[in-house]
Formats: sequence, structure tokens, C-alpha cells
Amino acid sequence: MAVVLVSMAFVVILLLGVTVAGNYKGLGNLVKVVTLVKGQYLFEVAPEKLVEGAIKGMVESLDDPYSVYLDKQTYSSLQEQIRGSFGGIGVLVGMKDNNLVVMKPFANTPAADAGIEAGDIIVAIGDKPTKDMDTETAVNLMRGPVGTTVVLTISREGEEPRKISLVRKEISVPTVEGKMLPEENNIGYIAISQFTENTGHDLVETLNELRQQGMAGLVLDLRDNPGGELNSAIMIADQFLGKGPIVHIDYRIGRDHTFNAEPDQLNLPLVVLVNKNSASAAEILAGAIKDAKVGTLVGTKTFGKGVVQTVFPLDNGSGLKLTTARYLTPNKHDIHKKGIEPDVVIEQDIDAKEDLQLNKAISLVRQRIYQ
Repeated sequence: MAVVLVSMAFVVILLLGVTVAGNYKGLGNLVKVVTLVKGQYLFEVAPEKLVEGAIKGMVESLDDPYSVYLDKQTYSSLQEQIRGSFGGIGVLVGMKDNNLVVMKPFANTPAADAGIEAGDIIVAIGDKPTKDMDTETAVNLMRGPVGTTVVLTISREGEEPRKISLVRKEISVPTVEGKMLPEENNIGYIAISQFTENTGHDLVETLNELRQQGMAGLVLDLRDNPGGELNSAIMIADQFLGKGPIVHIDYRIGRDHTFNAEPDQLNLPLVVLVNKNSASAAEILAGAIKDAKVGTLVGTKTFGKGVVQTVFPLDNGSGLKLTTARYLTPNKHDIHKKGIEPDVVIEQDIDAKEDLQLNKAISLVRQRIYQ
């Protein structure tokens, strides 16, 4: 039991940065609870479980939805997500009225094969209800080792909710999809679904391909993009900004940093599509483009996640995702819990047959090409 007590005290002192003398009552209560659990609790508890519980409690006490203790499986899934290849079911999800909604099932994946459709509401993942759950947590729950099973409770309009059991497969979803718009001779369209380590390089390749096909203007679609890797968003913003700041990273303890664009840029008419599910790294890119006035934002106000997380590896394969900074747009706007207002507001119903936001974006690009 002494080992457990020492371990618990060490974790508390290390993470909170206090001394036993400085916080004797709080630390004493923690040691007392451990002693009672070890000595009086009906069932035996492994010391490792108590330490893990203490760590979880500390992180949860921050009341920060973006700071999370990651168990071994969740930490592994997050690393896969950053790399862009993972064990999963193949869906892009977003939030609508605090419900987790399928935005797109990717072809030839377990989700598509099971008949899951855009617009379906994921009511629960396993035994965890998804109401008010953030998309990042939901994504992590749906991902896991290849060959393992996840059960989704799906609700579809006009039907009773049903459970669907899905076996995870290796999913390698391209984060950048580009094409020349078929009814336009010289307008390109690029959608970025999330930001992984490869997204920046994929975006550069796609831009080059479209320019070779005669692209004279571009629609960049960041709708339902939950964000991701910071450096990827910076690399992409650098393609569109001539010079000056891309984003300011503001730390609590004096090591603030500004990422600046290089002089070369893609000097074409640009319209960026955003909505309430455009978050984090997607907002960094959208905010940089708006402040630098190199493009026009069309759609609805973005999510409003203006904080940066750092992922720290812990022992036994676990990790800690901790909010370590906030970011400000080039003009030093703090968009956290506020979002970014588009230049042109166009509402778009999820069930609409016509994409009004895309139509407006095409119209604006066309006007600027021929003005």
C-alpha cells in the first residue's frame, strides 16, 4: 500500500505543481481516500487503476472539454488519426442540434456496406449516448484496432432506432478531394475533410494538377471539417497568403509564437465555404484567408474552437491531450466560443437537394474571373 500512496502523492505533486505543505489538506484527503479504498472497499483494486483514476479526475477537474486523459487504445487511435490511416468504420460526422449526424459515409467501408447514410443520427456508440458529445470524442470511440467491433445505435427519420454492429477495417480516407467543376471551364473545387500530416502535401499536389487543367479560380470547401494537425493548416494557408502572419499562438507562460507566410502565393480568385462544424485548424485557415483579404468566406458562422492542444505521451502507452495555448487570427481576433462570421451568410439545410452555398461560391468566383 505504501507504493500506491507514494505514487498517488507523486502524481498530484507533479501535475499540480504544489508541495505537501502548500496543499496539505487536499493531498491528505486524497491519501485518506486511497487508504480507505485499499483497506475498507469490498473488492480488491489494482494500484494502477487507482493512479489512473486520480489522473482522470485531475484532468476532468479542469472543466475543459478539450483536455482529456487518453487511455492506451484512445491514444493509439489519435495517433492514427493524425497520420491519416486508422482502424475505423468510414464515416464523416458533424453536429446538428446537439446530435451526432453522419455527414458522409465513405465508399467501400464498413459504414457504407452496412447501409449507413448521410443524415443518419448516431444516438449511441456502444453504451455511450452521443447527445452533446463533442465530435472528437465520438470519432475516437468509433475508431479502434482493425478487426474489433463497435456497435452504433442509428436513428433515421421515419424509422425506429436500430443497433448496427460494425467490424473495424483499415481506413485510409483522402483528406483532400479536388476537381474541375463540370459546368465551369476554369473553376476548381477542393474539399478538405480534416487536417492530417499528409494534408498539406496533398493540397499542394491537387492545386498543381488543377492549375495544369486551366484553373483560373477556386472554391475551397472547409464545411464539416473538424480540424486536426496545426502545421498542416499553416502549410495550406501559406499557399494562399502572400506574406505576413498566418496565426498567432498565445501561451500562458511567455513563449508566444507567430507563424508567417512566405512571399509566394496562389494568386487566384478564392472563395472558402464554412459552416458551424468548421472548427479548430479549419478556422485557422479560414481566419487567415479572411484577415489577409485573399478570399471570401461563404456559409455560416464557424464552430469557435480557438485553443490549441498538445498531446503528451505517458507511461504504458497512454497519453494526455492538454490545452496549452490559444490562437489568434492574423488581426489578433480571439474566436474561441465565438466563431468566425463569413463575409456572405448563406444558410444550407442538411436535407436540401440544392447546394446553395456552393452555388453562391461559384457565382462569386466567376464574377471575379471576368471582372
